[in-house]
Amino acid sequence: MLFAALLALLLAVGVFALAYGVGNYFIDKVYMSSESVAARKAQIYTDFNIYVRQNALAGSDSTAIARWTAERENVTIVVTGRGGNYSVRRGEQMPVNNQISDLIEIAGVYGKLYPMRFADGEYQIAIGDNSQAHEKTLFLIGSLVLAGVAFIAVMFLYIRRVTDRIIDLSEEAVVIGSGDLEAPITTDGGDEISVLAAEVDNMRHAVIERMGNEKRAWEANSELITAISHDIRTPMTSLIGYLGLLTEGGADAESRERFAASAYSKALELKELTDELFKYFLVFGRAELEMQRERYDARLLLEQLVGEAVFDLSDAGFEIEQIDFHGECSVVADAMYLKRVMDNLVTNAKKYADKASPIVFLSELSEGRLSVCVSNVIAKNVSRVESTKIGLRTCAKIMQAMGGSFTSRIDENHYMAEFSLPVEAEGGA
Repeated sequence: MLFAALLALLLAVGVFALAYGVGNYFIDKVYMSSESVAARKAQIYTDFNIYVRQNALAGSDSTAIARWTAERENVTIVVTGRGGNYSVRRGEQMPVNNQISDLIEIAGVYGKLYPMRFADGEYQIAIGDNSQAHEKTLFLIGSLVLAGVAFIAVMFLYIRRVTDRIIDLSEEAVVIGSGDLEAPITTDGGDEISVLAAEVDNMRHAVIERMGNEKRAWEANSELITAISHDIRTPMTSLIGYLGLLTEGGADAESRERFAASAYSKALELKELTDELFKYFLVFGRAELEMQRERYDARLLLEQLVGEAVFDLSDAGFEIEQIDFHGECSVVADAMYLKRVMDNLVTNAKKYADKASPIVFLSELSEGRLSVCVSNVIAKNVSRVESTKIGLRTCAKIMQAMGGSFTSRIDENHYMAEFSLPVEAEGGA
């Protein structure tokens, strides 16, 4: 708006200067040319001569002459002769000395002296035409009016444009408010309306993204509940059956022991399924994760986390290759949640890793971040696809809450997962 106002002001000044300059040029070169001045004075002389004859005026009758000039504010009559010398303009009289020098000065100011016969004899008159001042005033007013019109026109066009864009934006907002979130918002331009339109468009995208997240969460929720409900029903039915056999009695000791072992196995399956449910609510719960973040020596923290993971996997029959980082640093993290990330990676390795190839634990300190990478070869006789990937999403959410990151990649033969945290350096890397 300030730019438009400045542009309108500059245009108005330009229009005024052009119009006023053209007007002054016209007055100086055309209106005040010798031919035009002579023609106007001739008309004034004719009108004044008619007035003198009709009223039989004497040359000394300055009062009557004053009445005539009073009606013609731009005309001056100077009368010289035996009845006295005087000047009359706008009804006011001024005496003029009857000196040769004064007559020469009058001729120099008013130009030609005209003979005029009055009732008491012949006089000479000088005619002054001051109408150029009136014309300049008219041109000044006209130039101001044109400048004002130019200023108003520019501001009107700008305001009309802004108003049209506001109307368009309101109509687009109504369409979006009716439920059509895919309707576009026009954000062209670089003024305040464009900024407002961009913010409305950002809100539209945010709503679309939130609705998409909620839809994906709902779909994941439905899929997971359906899958786990089916999976829970099978071991639960078996567990109830084995416990029923145990409570009924009549079975020998060996059978009771077998029933108890089977019931225990089914109970472990139920526990694993409930753990999956916990991971689900951790990922899709609305509340933020409540963490107890503390500062740890990175080397000691990883020795404990990786050490426990190595011991667990070695006990399960896997070969381990461990590569530690160089340097000293500290990290701010929640140790329990970080252990949950590592436990998830260990669980995946137990399910999918090939025992014929080593599982590699690689820790690295680089560019202000401490990263831990776990990679393994995938066994050929197991399924490599997580149905809901709840575990990986859990890891990603935990690391994000701690200001870190989590990524995973899988190809035909290899699987890799990596998590990282920002560090506070204590020594050279």
